[in-house]
Amino acid sequence: MPTFEYVAREMSGEKVTGSLSANTERDVLNTLTAKSLFPISVSSAEKKQITFGGRRVGGTRISSFYEQLASLIKNGVPLLRSLNILKDQSSIPALKKALDDVITRIEDGDTLSEGFARHPKIFNEMAVNMSRAGAEGGFLEEALDRVATFTEQQSELKQRTMGALIYPAVLATIGSIIVVVLLVFFVPEFGSLFDQLRAKGELPKATDMLLAFSGSLRSYWLYILLFLAILFAVAKVQLASDKGKWFADAMRLKLPLLGVIFRNLAVARFCRVLGTLLKNGVPILKALEISREAAGNRVLSKAIAEASENITSGESLSEPLSASGHFPRNITEMINVAEESNTLDTVLINAAEGLEKQTLRRLDLMVKLVEPLMLLVMAAIVLFVVVALLMPVIKMGQVMG
Repeated sequence: MPTFEYVAREMSGEKVTGSLSANTERDVLNTLTAKSLFPISVSSAEKKQITFGGRRVGGTRISSFYEQLASLIKNGVPLLRSLNILKDQSSIPALKKALDDVITRIEDGDTLSEGFARHPKIFNEMAVNMSRAGAEGGFLEEALDRVATFTEQQSELKQRTMGALIYPAVLATIGSIIVVVLLVFFVPEFGSLFDQLRAKGELPKATDMLLAFSGSLRSYWLYILLFLAILFAVAKVQLASDKGKWFADAMRLKLPLLGVIFRNLAVARFCRVLGTLLKNGVPILKALEISREAAGNRVLSKAIAEASENITSGESLSEPLSASGHFPRNITEMINVAEESNTLDTVLINAAEGLEKQTLRRLDLMVKLVEPLMLLVMAAIVLFVVVALLMPVIKMGQVMG
């Protein structure tokens, strides 16, 4: 008889963990309920240790897989045959290998969700839980359709966000390269021409500063590159730690202009995942646990975790989210009304769609403002270089005249 590990809460709200031997997860849930325990999560102790790595599969491609699997099942094709068909026609080695293992596990008596859970880099936790809920509730094809829709929407949102930021990044990179080339190769050629003015103390201050900076850049470029490389390596190590990730997430929310965009996208992602899970019958505490990780920000994840603690005590979700200060007021008000009318799943998905549209409009506007601003900054730097070099030339011409 397999052993299952569980996390549950007592009537007082205290969290308890342990393990039970049972035939299925449903038997474990029934046992916990009989003991007046509120189950949060249940997982197989044996299978928990067996997970596979491998490469991730792009959002568009995995979304297409979910959609095709749902379509095959909807049209009466058995699950194993559907998986074999998709495995044979897949051109992605990582997905092909994962499906081969999933098929083997299902043939040995596992469920689709248990097979998915063995490949977390390809099938995320939302897909695992929604396929489990769909299989238990008899609406697997509908659950897979919703996973496909959600995955595609998130992939499109990510692509639009990255696409909007690519041009400003390219512009900044090219501008920086032009300035460095001017300072390293062009400016030093004028140094010998201005020695006479420097000896007389008549060299303009701006020109003197420009020549000094250019000379330092030429003389110490290797040390500068070494310093930047060390700084990058240290920052990478620090940001890989828990404290570093927490600091990065906190600073991301505080960035001018971009902070609101990062926050709104994370909140929209949380709302969409939570709403989709609730619509597919996943218990609210389990849905909150998954959706807080899907938010992709530790600060927001902590606020959601604290809200989950309040729910176990019989309180609402909207109050602690509002008190955290990280969720827009209109979103928390919508959640509050939805809780009272018992339409939380639908309202969360609608709120996510509205917030995503609003945030993308703001992102587009910001990009349109950043582009001319960066051009002005680059033009100002180049103008300073040109003026600093022309000032002594004009002065020498006046003296000769």
